[in-house]
Order: sequence, then structure tokens, then C-alpha cells
Amino acid sequence: MAGERTKSWTVGDVTITRIYELQDQTDCSFLLPDATDEMVRKHAWLRPHFVTPEGKIIVWFQAFVVTFGNRRIMVDTCVGNDKVREFELFTKTRTSFLEDLAAIGCPPESIDTVLCTHLHLDHVGWNTRLENGRWVPTFPNARYLFGRAEWEYWKTVLPEESIRPQHLIDSVVPILDAGLADFVESDHRVAEELWLEPTPGHTPGHVSVHIASGGQHAIISGDIFHHPFQFAEPDLPSAFCIQAQQACQTRRAFLSRYEGRKALLIGSHFPDPTVGWIVRDTRNWRFSTD
Repeated sequence: MAGERTKSWTVGDVTITRIYELQDQTDCSFLLPDATDEMVRKHAWLRPHFVTPEGKIIVWFQAFVVTFGNRRIMVDTCVGNDKVREFELFTKTRTSFLEDLAAIGCPPESIDTVLCTHLHLDHVGWNTRLENGRWVPTFPNARYLFGRAEWEYWKTVLPEESIRPQHLIDSVVPILDAGLADFVESDHRVAEELWLEPTPGHTPGHVSVHIASGGQHAIISGDIFHHPFQFAEPDLPSAFCIQAQQACQTRRAFLSRYEGRKALLIGSHFPDPTVGWIVRDTRNWRFSTD
């Protein structure tokens, strides 16, 4: 991979540290079915960080640890080890995720809160780990915050045997069974420095995470964006959006609200340099890392 497995940024008195798990390079049409290679190529600012020389888009899977005072908050938990998924990339992975966490001074036992922006498989995987043949909470001293609206949607899917999502069985249900889950509203304030911001569409209860300290602001996007290309083409939903039209409307509203360096944008799936600003670019926007 290009870049570092862990990397930190500061927002006032808050430190945000990326924990990289894995990446993929894919044709744009796999992730964004309505996109074309020609559409990608016309946005030269995507190169070299976000698109390969061959035109494939680069997507990273990563989590973020937010630290301030005595708080240690994990935002999303990636894919996880040892799990069986519908995609080979995510199946039976063996990554150094927990070792990387310990290396930044945040072993699993030190995490006090886990936030999931939504309940897709690549955002809940390390909620649990395999121990003696059982899926147990990875962060035993944390409260896991799940969006109430998000869970209301997924729990209707859970009983359907024909579509029963395995990631809920091994990465969410064990947290509920352990009594570690709290269901919160989509604008829940975790601390003075950190709160949830409703960004529905990709999933019905999807949220982004807003961080503020010392007059500075940053937002961890979750899957309101899968790739910086969507700054330039905000009306392209991903193949995995549950409410595609709502996702596009939410994305446009978000870009308008935060354009002009009003907040540092931390892209949950963006490769290095991962963070940047929303700036106007002709009819839409671009992701500026300057």
C-alpha cells in the first residue's frame, strides 16, 4: 500500500487517528454503476491519489480513533478477521488491525465508545472477534452506539432467511447479547467535542461524525461518499445505497453546507491523503488536499 497504516490529524485539542485495514482497486462501474471511465478521466484532480494510471478507482477500508481528554472513541470498525463474506476481499482476512491499535496507545480494552456510522459489513467487522469458536466483543469496556433508525431497518431484514445478512449475526447481534449496545438518535451528542450528523440515504439511518474543538471542525464522512469522484458527480449513487435518490440529495446538501473550508472532510474510504476540503469546481465540487 501507499501511505502509512496509521496516521493522525489534530482538530483543536482532539486527535483523529486512521487505522488502515485493506484496500481495493476496481472499475468505477462496480462501485458506481452509472459511472463511466470517461467520466473519471475528465477530472484530472483525481490523479494520482485516488485513481490508478489505468483508470481504476482506489478505495480504502479504515477506521478512526478519536481521542481527547480521557476519551477513546472508535468510529467504525472495518471488516474484521476470520469472517466469511460474499466478497472474497473481505473473507477470512488476517490483518494487523488490533496490533496497529495497540501501537498508537489504544488497545481494545482502552476504547470507551464505538460508533458505527451505519451497519454495513465493512463498518462493523471488528465489533467482534473470534475467541474459542465464539464471536465476542472486541472492545469489552466500550458502549457500542448504534443508530436507532438504522437498527429499526436492519432488524426487519434479520429474520429473512433468504437474505439474512451474516455480518449482523456475527458482528452486531453478539454486541446486543452482551448488553453493550445503546440505540441513539441520528443527531446524538457523544461529548461537547463530538456529535452525530444525520446523512441518510446510503442506509436509512446513516450518520456522519462531526468533531469540533478550538474553533476547528472536521467530519468523518462514513459512506455519504465512497470516493472523491462523487464530489464532481454527486448524483451517482453507489451500488450499495439502499435509498439511492435520498443518498444523492443528502450528498448535494452536505457539499453545499461545507464547501469553502468550513470543515475538514475525512473520507472513510479515501486513500492517502484521506483528508481535505470541499471546494467549488465549475458546476459541482472537488476534493482539495492543499
